[in-house]
Amino acid sequence: MAKKVTSKGKKELKKPKATKKPLIKKIKVTKKVTKEKKEITKIKPVKESVKKTSKKIGEKAEKEIKPEEPEIKKEILIPQKIEEPQEPEEHKKVRIEIEKILEDNFLPKSVIEEIITNILKDKELKSKLKNVISRALDEYKRNSIDPAEACGIVGAQSIGEPGTQMTMRTFHYAGVAEINVTLGLPRLIEIVDARSTPSTPMMNIYLRDEYRINPELAKEVANKIEITKLNSIADIETDLTNLVVYIKPNMKTLKNKGITIEEITENIKKIRGIDAKAEKDNIKVSLDEPSYKKLLDVNETVKDLKVKGIDGIKRIIIRNEPNEGYVIYSEGSNLEKVLEIEGVDPYRTTTNDVQAVGKVLGIEAARNMIIQEAHGTLSEQGLNVDLRHIMLVADVMTADGTIRAIGRHGVSKEKESVLSRAAFEITVSHLLQAARRGETDKLGGVAENIIVGQPVRLGTGAVELVMKRGKTKGA
Repeated sequence: MAKKVTSKGKKELKKPKATKKPLIKKIKVTKKVTKEKKEITKIKPVKESVKKTSKKIGEKAEKEIKPEEPEIKKEILIPQKIEEPQEPEEHKKVRIEIEKILEDNFLPKSVIEEIITNILKDKELKSKLKNVISRALDEYKRNSIDPAEACGIVGAQSIGEPGTQMTMRTFHYAGVAEINVTLGLPRLIEIVDARSTPSTPMMNIYLRDEYRINPELAKEVANKIEITKLNSIADIETDLTNLVVYIKPNMKTLKNKGITIEEITENIKKIRGIDAKAEKDNIKVSLDEPSYKKLLDVNETVKDLKVKGIDGIKRIIIRNEPNEGYVIYSEGSNLEKVLEIEGVDPYRTTTNDVQAVGKVLGIEAARNMIIQEAHGTLSEQGLNVDLRHIMLVADVMTADGTIRAIGRHGVSKEKESVLSRAAFEITVSHLLQAARRGETDKLGGVAENIIVGQPVRLGTGAVELVMKRGKTKGA
C-alpha cells in the first residue's frame, strides 16, 4: 500500500510541470472576474460596511467602558462589607437563647441589643433571662398603640397641652451668654410652621483632628467663617477737595484676621467705576468719573464691603469644651458654605435652620432635625413629651419629600376631606372651591364626622360587630 501512495504522489508532482501555461491563463481570468465583482458590489455593501464600522466602533466603546464597570462595582461593594461588623460569639449565644424564649413574640432590635449588653455586663442576670424578656414583652405591649387608634389626635393633644404651659421668653444659649437664641413657645411655633429662616439662626461648628486641639488652627477656621467688613478693620476717610477716599487699615486686626492689604485692594476693585491703589499701609480709592454724589455712594459701599468670611454669619465665639476640644458657636447660619471649609467636621456640625438642613443634607436629615429641635425645646422647659408624638408630627411634615408647615399653607391645605379643610380656616373659600371642582367627602376623619353628626370611624367606632342572640343553655 505504501508503494502505491508514493507512486501516486510522484505522478501528482509531475503534472504541474507539464501544465504551467493553462495555470497562468486561469489566474488572469480570475483577476478580471474579481475586478468586475468589486465594481458591481461597490454600491450594495455600503450599508453592510457602515454596520461593520459601527459594530467596530461599538466594540471599541464597549471595550473602553467594560473595564471601568467592575471597578465601580468594587467601590460600591467594599463599604458594604466593612459596614457589617462580625458579632462576637458571646452575643450570638445570648441572642439564640432570647429567640428561643420569644418564640412567636416580637421585640424590636434595639431592645434585644440592650438586653444582650446588660446581660453580658451583669452575669447574674443570665439566670433571670426568662423573667427579663417576659417583663420587656409586657412593657412593649403596654406601649404599643391599639388598632384603629386616633394617633393623630393623641399626638396633637400630647404636644398641644404642654405647649400652653410654655413660656414666651428668649433664653441665652446653653453655656454661651453672648448668643441669644429663641426658645420656648416661639421656637416650637417656628419649627411647626417650617419657617424659611429662624428668628435667631445659629450653628454649632465642630472641628476635627488637629483643628480642635490647636487654638491657632481653630482661630484660622473661625476667621474663614466669620464675616469681616471693611468698616470693622479699617478707618475710612473722604477727601472732598480731591474727590478721593483713603482707607487706613489697622495692622494688628489684619494680622489677627489673617488678611493682607492686597486682598482688600482686590475686593475694592470689584466695585464698578473705581480704581484702588495700595500706598504703603494705606489704600487710595479714586473715581473714574469724579462727582460729589458718586463719592458719597462709594464711601457707603466701601464701608459695607465684605473682605473675608461667609455670608450670613455675623459673629463667632470659640469655646474650649471639656471632652470636645475647641468648638465654634456662630450667630447666623450658612450650612452649605461652612461644610466646605477645611477643618470643619461635617458629621457633627449642626444648625437650627431646618430648611437649610433639608436643602443641603436631604429630607431624612430634616426630619431628624425637626424631632431633635422640637424635643429639645419641650424638654428644656421641663415638659416630658413622648418622642413618638414628635416623630409623628415630623413624619407628617416630611411625608412627600418637602418640609411642609402644619397649617393652612401646608398639611391642612392638602387634606383629602373638604369639611375638615373648611373646619380649620377660611371656611367659605374652601367650600366654594370644592363646589367648583365637584369634590366628594368620604367622611373618613374625625372633624368631618362630628360636623355631620355621626359616630367617628376610629377606636370602637371602627369595629362593626353583629351578634346572633339565641337561646342560652339551661333556659
